Amino acid sequence: MTTFEPTNPTYEERVRSSFALQTAMKTLGVEIAAMQPGAIELTMKRDPAFTQQHGFVHAGIVATALDSACGYAAFTLFPAEAEVLTVELKLNLLAPAKGDSFVFRAQVVKPGRTLTFCEGRALARDASGTEKLIATMSGTMMALVDRPGIQQGVSPRAR
Repeated sequence: MTTFEPTNPTYEERVRSSFALQTAMKTLGVEIAAMQPGAIELTMKRDPAFTQQHGFVHAGIVATALDSACGYAAFTLFPAEAEVLTVELKLNLLAPAKGDSFVFRAQVVKPGRTLTFCEGRALARDASGTEKLIATMSGTMMALVDRPGIQQGVSPRAR
């Protein structure tokens, strides 16, 4: 994996603060497990509330968590005044999301001043800790600076 140098020395605090504002991640029980410049790992326990008709975690839940993972991997490299939004993503569903817990790993492939390209992987983990690849994602994330309606570190509920 490529080693990146963060532009913001307090990137970890900013990522955790921003992630805490995501009620979607809180609702899904997704947590930050690990982070470094250009990479992040999120985890989620299986919850029957998020399954589809066959008992697998719904593909939309997997996509949502992978999107956040890619976004926050990019965000670790953004300058302090920038926020992050997804501008494009492609999801490949490789196997049913069947497991006791799930891991969402993302890394920056190509950082840029405005656009950053990331790749993510979703893995299902069984009770023994064995992981199985269930989905991949590629995404382009945008660094937003001074955009109307996008306030740094402020929850939309507070606006």
